[in-house]
Amino acid sequence: MAAFQLLFPLLVSCVAASSRPPRHLPPCQVVQMNVFCSDLSLRSAPDNLPHGVQMLDLSRNQMQNLTQETLAYHTGFRHLNLHSNKIHFIQPGLFKDMTDLKVLDLSRNHLNVFARSKINIGPLTAVESLDLSSNGLYTGMSDYFLADSPLLANLSLNSNSITKIANNTFSGSLALTKISLHNNVIMEIEGGAFDSLNHLTELDLSKNSITCITDFNLYNLKLLNLSKNSMESFQSTESNDRYHLLSLDLSENKMLYFPLLPKKNMLKYLDVSRNQLQSINVTGNPDENTTFHLNHLRYLDMSFNQLKSIPESFFSGMGLLEVLNVSNNCIGSFSITDKFHLRRVKIIDLSYNSLQSLTFGKNTLQSLEKLFLQGNDLTTLDHQIFRRLPSIKHLHLQQNDLKICASDQSHQDSPDCVSFTSIPNLQYLYLSDNNLRTLPANAFANTPLILLDLSLNPGLDMDKDSLSGLEHSLVHLFLRKNNISSLNTDLSSLRCLRDVDLSFNQLTILPTWIKTSSIESLNLQNNNLVTLDYSTMLTLEHSLKILYMGSNPLSCCRNLGFLHMVQHSAVVVPDIEKVTCIYEEYSELVNIGNLTPEMCHRAGIQNYVVLVVVIALLVMIVLGLLVRCCHTRKRKHSRSFRA
Repeated sequence: MAAFQLLFPLLVSCVAASSRPPRHLPPCQVVQMNVFCSDLSLRSAPDNLPHGVQMLDLSRNQMQNLTQETLAYHTGFRHLNLHSNKIHFIQPGLFKDMTDLKVLDLSRNHLNVFARSKINIGPLTAVESLDLSSNGLYTGMSDYFLADSPLLANLSLNSNSITKIANNTFSGSLALTKISLHNNVIMEIEGGAFDSLNHLTELDLSKNSITCITDFNLYNLKLLNLSKNSMESFQSTESNDRYHLLSLDLSENKMLYFPLLPKKNMLKYLDVSRNQLQSINVTGNPDENTTFHLNHLRYLDMSFNQLKSIPESFFSGMGLLEVLNVSNNCIGSFSITDKFHLRRVKIIDLSYNSLQSLTFGKNTLQSLEKLFLQGNDLTTLDHQIFRRLPSIKHLHLQQNDLKICASDQSHQDSPDCVSFTSIPNLQYLYLSDNNLRTLPANAFANTPLILLDLSLNPGLDMDKDSLSGLEHSLVHLFLRKNNISSLNTDLSSLRCLRDVDLSFNQLTILPTWIKTSSIESLNLQNNNLVTLDYSTMLTLEHSLKILYMGSNPLSCCRNLGFLHMVQHSAVVVPDIEKVTCIYEEYSELVNIGNLTPEMCHRAGIQNYVVLVVVIALLVMIVLGLLVRCCHTRKRKHSRSFRA
């Protein structure tokens, strides 16, 4: 009965084909021996396909039955793409004679309908890559496609409804090297399900419902992705055999403790972020010392967990580690005192913890280039802590509560400040939102900063020589949201300065540029600028390319130099729609783009006429008063001589 149900659609399609007129090749694209017929609402391949076509793309069409007639009786394909059709029937044995077919894409169809018949599609004689993703397949259905696939190496079963991997699921595809089961609902993996796959090197089980791995023993596997499951523990079998695993992703699970990894491993990449780790121990016993064998590890991500501390001994076996991410935890102190610990690390991310103590011993972290410390509770640091990092280039200290030492200040003079002078390779320094009150003179002397961010420090008082020493290095300067009313620091001395952000302050006048400017981008948004100094704007215009000026109470007719620059120079004002000015004749604000010099000239003439009229009236009033006064005195004089 099942066979009849399968053959009936085939008979119907054959009868229908005999009554249809001959088909003509629609506007497919033919490139050498590759034919592209996607998105053409086709129900079958065109009849007049080129002889010897090797690749046929029929994706995103309306095909329902996959038969010899549907494929125009061609069998010489090397690559057949049937992605995103409505295929629910495949002629059994269809691919038997396709001895050159290497890549078959059947993703996003309705193959669950075919699988209900419990009939194999026949041997996939030469297929090496098979995509069955998004077909509504559930447990056991994939067997009908994999039962006889001797050369299959790459298999995708993504986005189906598989709940269980049986121990015989892949028994007909023993050459598999890569399996992707992402986004299913797998809850159970039978013992030995992957044991017979001696060539398997990549396994993706991400976004499923797996709760634990208790006896991981896939020695030849190189990449394993178990992210986005419900994993509570990961344990390898106790063995002296060497595992070849290079990458293990356990992120976004529910693990409380560090995974128990093979003693002999080659692991380079380990991600246990976004779990519930409370300890780096592999069990719940805080007194149990765990020895970690991670001699080859390059990348370790433990971010977004609940770690309160990491003992320095944890890093004793990680001599090759280059990236350490422990951000977004609850760590209160971090210390590296042994010069052999993390000696090759280049990036350490400790951001968004509860750090109050940070210690780097002498000659430690000699390779460290990037250090992320933002979002902590750092108030007091060793005076010269960053000078001990000879390779440091990027230093992120925003959202702390630090005080900057003057260049001539010693640790004894001010134990609560940190020095940023004489750090030979530091180029990027972020100090925003640190509650900084003062920026002393020569604060960054002998430190070749390219970028300096001092934003979000309301009330920051900058010494006129605070940026001295940065004349030949500083390119980007950010001073936004500092409530600065005037800037007494001479920015024109910074010869390399290209990008300046002074937005969201209280500036009433522009910083003066007494030398030729090199600035290309200037942000002056949200200040209190009424008049822009003409000579300063003229100096800036020679180098300026981008200017932000929105949300300032500009006067229309007192900024004709700025108006000329906007309308006639190459300077781009991206927020031109928000650049408005106050025009005397109108109560509403006028957009600077709609203002013309003639409007101001007319306003000037009108004001002149009004002034003349007012003066004339005043003269007439004064003359009238004088005449009246003289007349009164004359009458008094006449009365005095009467008899």
